[in-house]
Amino acid sequence: MLGEHFTVYTVDLRNHGLSPHSDQHSYDLMAADVRGFITVHNLAPAVVIGHSMGGKVAMKLATDHPDLVSKLVVVDIVPKPYPPHHNKIVEGLLALNVEALTSRQEADLQLSAHVPQSDVRQFLLKNLSRKPQGGFSWKINLPVIADALEDILGDPVHGSPFTGPTLFLMGSRSDYYKHGDEVRIKTHFPKFELDFLETGHWVQAEQPELFVKRVVTFLQN
Repeated sequence: MLGEHFTVYTVDLRNHGLSPHSDQHSYDLMAADVRGFITVHNLAPAVVIGHSMGGKVAMKLATDHPDLVSKLVVVDIVPKPYPPHHNKIVEGLLALNVEALTSRQEADLQLSAHVPQSDVRQFLLKNLSRKPQGGFSWKINLPVIADALEDILGDPVHGSPFTGPTLFLMGSRSDYYKHGDEVRIKTHFPKFELDFLETGHWVQAEQPELFVKRVVTFLQN
């Protein structure tokens, strides 16, 4: 839907989706990957949008290399460290014997013992890829991501403030934002807007039309 208004590049971060797997996974490296993509394709300055971990990558890129970013959209994450809260999810994913799975429904049933929320399971199971010879495999590099979880939960934003327009679009039912976080946000992103949609953490998946409408309004103003 954003493609109706802009040229959109949907970039998988390393160890995710169709991007290469690596035994290294850090915000320094992920921001460098995105920097390289923008530079190689002559996109600077670009609008950068990121959700959750991708939002932290976007924030790090903008504060470290502000010349590459015209506007920034950060979805349901703020520049702060978070306490461990994905352990059950990671345990559930690691417990799946993906090569022996016969269907996504079977994967969903097994994962439900660790992740009770159906919408979260469906989002996570998009990372499964069916193998031609039967069974499934992970698109994500799950062992490396699991090992890097402590770093992923940290705060990578340490550069100078990014003074470009920035939208923080949060889920009103998510716990990734706490009252008072706007003080920390303003330190790094003085020209920020803070808005909420009636969603949990998966803002763009739960309310895609409202998400696109809000982002387009921000980018066109």
